[in-house]
Amino acid sequence: MTISFKTSDDTQNKLKEFYEDLKREKTPAYAVFQANDGDTVVTLYESGKIVFQGKDADLASQFWVETEKMNNKNVEINNSENKTDKDKKEIIVDPKIYNSTSIGSDEVGTGDYFGPIVVTAAYVKKEDIPYLEKLGVNDSKKVDDNKILQIVPELIKKIEYKSIILSNKEYNEMYSSDMNMNKVKAILHNKVLNELTKDHQYDYVVVDQFAKPFVYYNYLKQTTNVFRKITFMTKAESKCLSVACASMISRYIFLKEFDKLSNKMNTFLLKGAGTSVDELGAKIVKKHGFNILNEIAKLNFKNTEKINDIIKKEI
Repeated sequence: MTISFKTSDDTQNKLKEFYEDLKREKTPAYAVFQANDGDTVVTLYESGKIVFQGKDADLASQFWVETEKMNNKNVEINNSENKTDKDKKEIIVDPKIYNSTSIGSDEVGTGDYFGPIVVTAAYVKKEDIPYLEKLGVNDSKKVDDNKILQIVPELIKKIEYKSIILSNKEYNEMYSSDMNMNKVKAILHNKVLNELTKDHQYDYVVVDQFAKPFVYYNYLKQTTNVFRKITFMTKAESKCLSVACASMISRYIFLKEFDKLSNKMNTFLLKGAGTSVDELGAKIVKKHGFNILNEIAKLNFKNTEKINDIIKKEI
């Protein structure tokens, strides 16, 4: 994955300072510096263009995108996933499902160390499809957060939905050797689907597939009232508008909850789970104590161990 954007002088100075100890000895032509940030290579060019390349490029770049937005709200971000031709297979949309009345569910927050998990099921009538297309409904991962904050308030005036917000404390209480992330997701999807399907007529119920169907239902073997009339689809947000709505609504709620958490901590929390999150987590722990992570973070993430290591090195 490659992410790039133009930076202001102020952001460039902060970049130089931040990556001072991570710089490579050799730099490409016309580059101010090149540095290693975990699994991501960061290059700042004389033109002011910053480039993040690697599997965690999206995570490594998030803080700097937000930093630049403080100086320039209209940041133009280029995102190329650099996939092989094999991975670039065309997404095939089934018109029967796409043009149907459907209920779709999707989740947000499962890859973020800080912040809750939000799962949403959304109900889309086939006659609403032209409206949703005109509004710009799409997979939340493909839509800028600012656009989501604009679109979703209009979207929820038209679309019925059910959401569950699982706080960090609740997640940490649930998580165990017998309760992994996918099992948590399955339980939450089952809850929102049961709530929404009981009051609506629909042609399909679609879930963005995060586990094979038999594994999904195995996660729910101790759950009563399991909803089973599900069509599982990979990349469902691009194939079914009810899933896309669920994705965007979940992201909207997540962003709002994330802001509340940041305000509560009086700190600009970072999304994702990269090295910048580790450093921020260590600062928060030094200020508030290790127990604060139970309230604001997912403790089973490797970030917790890395935060602990950073603090130990500084003692």
